[in-house]
Amino acid sequence: MVDEKTIGFVDFAGNRQYITQGNLADNPKAHLFLIEYAQRQRVKIWGEARVVESDAELMATLMLEGYKARAEQAILFTVAAWDANCPQHIPQRFDAADVAAALAERDKRIEALEAELNRLRLLETPALS
Repeated sequence: MVDEKTIGFVDFAGNRQYITQGNLADNPKAHLFLIEYAQRQRVKIWGEARVVESDAELMATLMLEGYKARAEQAILFTVAAWDANCPQHIPQRFDAADVAAALAERDKRIEALEAELNRLRLLETPALS
């Protein structure tokens, strides 16, 4: 958030086609669809966007910490309206790292339960005379 009505983000170096920049120069009206797949939530935002070039301070403020890409310009989006809508057609998806972590926790739990089961089986086995 840049201010109470403005969202800003960095436009990273890419294929050098500058399609976003060209489109916004012709028509600044834009829409953002922000989707959180794991929770199946979506926010639609209507407004106007503009490209800001050669503002190192702004780009430093908007840059993601630790991200290694090169920022070329910033996009400032002035919000006119927004709406959160139903999740009916949003597929549920998860980051691979989150899935791997959940599976690792599950595997540790299974291992602990199997060890407990083996311990209990040994207690039930009658002693050989």
